[in-house]
Amino acid sequence: MQHRHRHSAIAFSSLVLGLCAAAPAHAASLQQVNDWGASGVPSYVKLYIYVPDKLAAKPPIVVSAHSCGSNANGQMGNIPKFKAAADANGFIMILPDNPGQNCWDVGEKETSLKHDAGGDTKAVVQMVKYALTKYNGDASRVYAFGGSSGAMLTQALMAVYPDVFRAGSARAGVPAGCWGEGYATSNQWSKSCAEGNVSKTAQQWGDMVRAMYPGYMGHRPRLQIIQGDADETISFKNSAESIKEWTNVLGLSTAPSSTDMTTTSVATYSRQFWKNSCDYVVFETWAGKGGKHSMAYEEDAILKFFGLNVAGGADPEPNCPAGGNGSAGSGAGGAASAGGSNSGGASTGAAGRGSGGSPGGGGAVGATAGSSNSLGGSGGSGSGVIGVSGASTGAAGSVAAGGARPSGGAPGTHSAGSPSTGGGGTEPGGCALVGGNLKSKHAYGAVALGLTLLAFRRRRRSAQR
Repeated sequence: MQHRHRHSAIAFSSLVLGLCAAAPAHAASLQQVNDWGASGVPSYVKLYIYVPDKLAAKPPIVVSAHSCGSNANGQMGNIPKFKAAADANGFIMILPDNPGQNCWDVGEKETSLKHDAGGDTKAVVQMVKYALTKYNGDASRVYAFGGSSGAMLTQALMAVYPDVFRAGSARAGVPAGCWGEGYATSNQWSKSCAEGNVSKTAQQWGDMVRAMYPGYMGHRPRLQIIQGDADETISFKNSAESIKEWTNVLGLSTAPSSTDMTTTSVATYSRQFWKNSCDYVVFETWAGKGGKHSMAYEEDAILKFFGLNVAGGADPEPNCPAGGNGSAGSGAGGAASAGGSNSGGASTGAAGRGSGGSPGGGGAVGATAGSSNSLGGSGGSGSGVIGVSGASTGAAGSVAAGGARPSGGAPGTHSAGSPSTGGGGTEPGGCALVGGNLKSKHAYGAVALGLTLLAFRRRRRSAQR
């Protein structure tokens, strides 16, 4: 009898120890990173990152920026559905912080509003490159969203770094460049823009954006704008100015392709959608009836706009074939041809698009060269998104060759026996029984031993009968 109990005890202990060794010691949480390669950017900008326990094979990257007077932890509390989606679908979130500042700097024309010139926008891009390298991220799926000042930063990032971002969603922001009008460095505020007193033609807005990255002819990020029409902090007039800006930049008609009304748990919205010549929605606006400034995020809609609402999904906007709808030829080797006139007047088609908004082909994701993890565009017209090869960034529109795939620390590896909370719940004794997470060789061995001993005990009992 004692012999039989001893076998049972050994088997049960081995099984429990195996499960404990396999389970993570703690659930993923927002973590500050001190060494992320910051160079030539403001020292006050800090990187906080959320890496889920189960990453996708090539995880997308999402930047979420807080509003004036808030911080990274406060922003994390505002987006619970994004956290849940990151856990379920394996993408990484970057939450930049700026302690000691009031708002994000999107008003300095010679730094934050100029490509690769410094400022808060460059700091965020360096954070993105850090995450892409360390976690083998998907450089073709980098997104940004935020509210108020975070929305202003989002629109600025789309304008200044179109080679890095695939799409953005801005809630209660302003057109890229607007904040530079009457900008006060003392509190990072622009009274004239906030009050809706900055107005330009579509062509003027578009030219302002193109001047932020002179000569860029590649894919332009699509954009989603959401704002309450009774916003008391940032004038709703800015939504109309953003429409002028982004329809021109994206080579779209001033009239939307379609409109509708929808009611969510947050508000009732009047929505407008613009499609490119390949029939993909690349710009949309949501006007919340009676909505004030601090509306809740429409997280479900933003996740869907980024294509992050499902695991293993693709970006909702595939690259258009070269030549678009035939109204303008596509440029070769990553350059867009000079089009005729777009909606704002005669100019070279922006963002790899020819006249009338017909897009040239965006740069395709490049093939891996040797053992490198290269994501530069390799074919078609329009330039590709940034390429990561080892610790180096490949040129847009080309394949970055050589360099080993970055190893990065394996996230989600933890010691056994520590208290843990997670999808499987917490069990007594500090062991979280998390199904589907048995990755340790020792864990497999212990579990196998336990099950073998249990089977052996049952056979002995059957023989004795």
